[in-house]
Amino acid sequence: MAVLFQGLTWIDKGESQKGDFVFDDGQFQPLDSQENYQHAQIINSEGWIATKGWIDLRVASGEPGLEHKETIDSLCDSLHHSGFSAAVVMPNTQPVIQNKGLVEFIKNKSASSPIELIPQAAVTLDLKGEDLTEMLDMHYQSGVRVFGEGKETLSNSDRFLKTIQYLQKFDGVLFDHSYDPLLAVFGQMHEGEVSTKLGLKGIPNLAEEVAIQKNLELIRYAGGRVHFQTISTSESVALIRKAKQDGLKVSADVSIYQLLFSDQDLVQFDPNLKVLPPFRNEADRIALLEGLKDGTIDAIVSNHQPEDFDSKFMEFDLAAFGMAGLQTFLPAMVKLENELGWELMIEKVTDGPLQILGRSASNSITIFNPKESWLYDHQSNRSLSFNHPWFGKELTGKVKYRIYNGVLSKIDD
Repeated sequence: MAVLFQGLTWIDKGESQKGDFVFDDGQFQPLDSQENYQHAQIINSEGWIATKGWIDLRVASGEPGLEHKETIDSLCDSLHHSGFSAAVVMPNTQPVIQNKGLVEFIKNKSASSPIELIPQAAVTLDLKGEDLTEMLDMHYQSGVRVFGEGKETLSNSDRFLKTIQYLQKFDGVLFDHSYDPLLAVFGQMHEGEVSTKLGLKGIPNLAEEVAIQKNLELIRYAGGRVHFQTISTSESVALIRKAKQDGLKVSADVSIYQLLFSDQDLVQFDPNLKVLPPFRNEADRIALLEGLKDGTIDAIVSNHQPEDFDSKFMEFDLAAFGMAGLQTFLPAMVKLENELGWELMIEKVTDGPLQILGRSASNSITIFNPKESWLYDHQSNRSLSFNHPWFGKELTGKVKYRIYNGVLSKIDD
């Protein structure tokens, strides 16, 4: 049966179009006044928004090896209920995603779900920053185009240089979480006035900025495509802006929570707010917003990093870094609407990621109600973890339907 969405707003490429849209025979399109859909299922979609399917460029899976934090099934279920159609999975599992066998394991395990998982394969064995993995083999045998160290940093300059040289053989892209581990050693939060008052070892902006500046110089020397992940400081934005103006093949993303929180929010020592890179100050937050607006930052990511209770809920300085972030992604965008607007945010989760991944089209659609409230608790949570400061609270913004490969799915309440 055809489904008619009345009063729906379609957002694509920075433009909005409000009207009636119909899903029929696997196709979703504006209603033609000449067509007769009097027997269609009618859904009042006034105030709802439809877009191309969202792509998350940075999520973590526990499986293989850490299934108590997140399985591939629970990850795909969380992505589906959060409005995403595809996600890049970091290689930080046990064992590490570093050979074609493990790449195929991720693909095969998720093949029956309405989500495309895109493995990010490690560039060094066991993420130790030393011996290189068989990148060419993983590309030519399993089609891998995205490589990186995930939550780790590729701080070895020689390995960084060789990686971007190898990846040019097939137009691969290095996803890099740039920071200097020695400048960040023992750090718990952003280095500043708040960390001093709280008595916590800080992670200076310099730790990120020095690494980005060094890596940009290596790109100038050797070429290649590099995507800088989860940048967090105003100087990082300025460095990448200049690199783009100079013609370097670089792109960047930002964790959505970096746009909402600052180091001031850590005064209660909530371990759910312990993330890497850490929340910076308000000036950095504003610079990140400006970087999104002027195109310096190409994408917004969830940086979904599920952690089990024993890893997260303890003294702040002992707790693991990371925040679960899929089902809270739409509510976070709702909170950012006044500062960024829907057209820009949708671009950063659709066309921006598509371009970074070297793709031109999407095979899915997400339909959501930005004004519907729901309770984020154990009953509604689709992840195996709940390490988020909003857990147990009422949130606004609910995904209603998804279309994937011509199949319409209603997202359960």
